Amino acid sequence: MIWNAFAIAVQEIGRNLTRAFLTVLGVFIGVAAIITMVTLGQGATLAVKAQISSLGSNLLALRPGAGFGSRAVGVPNFTEKDAEIIGEQIAGIAALAPVRVASLSTIYLHNARTSAVTGTTPVYFQINKWTLADGRFFTDADLRSGGAVCVIGNTVRQELFGGDNPVGAKIRIGKASCEVIGLLKTKGQAGMGDQDDTIIVPLSTLQRRLIGKTSSHDISQIAISAQDGADSNALIADITSLMRQRRNLQQNQDNNFSVFDTRQIAEALGSTTQLMTMLLGAVAGVSLLVGGIGIMNIMLVSVTERTREIGIRLSIGAMASEVLLQFLVEAVTLSCIGGLLGVLLALGLCAVLAHIIQVPFNFNIQINVIAFAFSAVVGVLFGFAPARRAARLNPIDALRHE
Repeated sequence: MIWNAFAIAVQEIGRNLTRAFLTVLGVFIGVAAIITMVTLGQGATLAVKAQISSLGSNLLALRPGAGFGSRAVGVPNFTEKDAEIIGEQIAGIAALAPVRVASLSTIYLHNARTSAVTGTTPVYFQINKWTLADGRFFTDADLRSGGAVCVIGNTVRQELFGGDNPVGAKIRIGKASCEVIGLLKTKGQAGMGDQDDTIIVPLSTLQRRLIGKTSSHDISQIAISAQDGADSNALIADITSLMRQRRNLQQNQDNNFSVFDTRQIAEALGSTTQLMTMLLGAVAGVSLLVGGIGIMNIMLVSVTERTREIGIRLSIGAMASEVLLQFLVEAVTLSCIGGLLGVLLALGLCAVLAHIIQVPFNFNIQINVIAFAFSAVVGVLFGFAPARRAARLNPIDALRHE
C-alpha cells in the first residue's frame, strides 16, 4: 500500500514540477542552512582548540595584573629569581622560561617595521612548540654570553626579506645589530594575534644590548609547561600560593598577578563556539518550519483541486485511512526531496566556505542524517492536516465538487 501511495505521489509531483520545486524550496534552504551552520561551527571549534594548542604544551602563563591583557598600572613585573624559585619549589613543572617582551624598530636594508621582540631562554621554544623552518635555535652559551643572535617568525621574514632566506643575515633591532640564526615554522593566527610576527632573542641580549636593564622586576611573563598528567588546578594553586608569598600579599589583598591555563582557555572558547553553533542552528531551523508551512498550504490546495478524484476513490470502496496515507506520503515525499537537495547543497557550501574562512571541513554524518530526518518529520507534521481533511470528505459532496 505504501509503495503504491509513493508511486502515485511521484506521479502527482511530476505533473507540477515548478510548483513542487517552489514547495520544497523552504525545506531545501532550511536543511542546507542547518547543516552548514552546524558544520562550520564545529570546524570553528576545532580551529580554536588547535590555535590554543599551538601556543604551547600544557602551557601555564604567569602574568602581572588581574587580566589577560596589558598589566594594570603600578603592578610590578616578576624577577628572574621568581622564575628560578618556582622551578625549584613547585612540583609538576616540566619546563619554565622567564619572558620579557618589547616593541622595537627592526631594519634590514631599506625595509623597516616595528616588531615584538621576546627575550627569553632556550627552553621557551620547547614550551611553546616552536619548530624551525631553517637554521638553529640559540643555546645556553648564547644566553650566557648575551650573543647578538635572533630567531624570527615568518611574518617578519616576509616584511623584511621578502622571499629571501634570512638565515645568516644581520638586522638592526633597536640600537644593536643581530644575526638571524633561525627561521621559525609558520603557526598562523591565534586568539592573541599573529604568532609569526615575532623576533626571539636571548634574555640577556635583550637586557644588555637592546633595551638595557633598569630594574630587577623586568620579567613580563613566566611561561610554564606542566608535566603530562599533572593536575593543572593544583599546580595553579601552588604557584598562586608561592607568588603571594613572594609578592608580600596579605590575606585581605587580592592577587596582583594571574595564572592562565591554555587548556582551560581552549575548553572555554570551545564551549562558547559550540553554544553559538547551537543558536545559529536553531535560527536556521526556523526556515525549515517555514518550509513545512509552505508544504501544508500547497497540500491543502492539492486537496481542493483533487476533491472530485477523492470522491471517486471513496465511492468505489477506498478507505479513509488509504486516502489519508496517500496525501501524507505525498507530503513526506516532497519534504524528503527538499531535505536531500538541502544535504547536497550543504556539502558543497561547507567545503567552499570552510576553505574561505580557513576552518577544518568537519563532515559529520550524524548532523546530515538528523537534518534529513527532521525534514521528513516536518513533512509528517505539516502534511497530516491536509491528509486528514481529504480523508474526512463526504463522497457525495466530493463528487458534486466542480
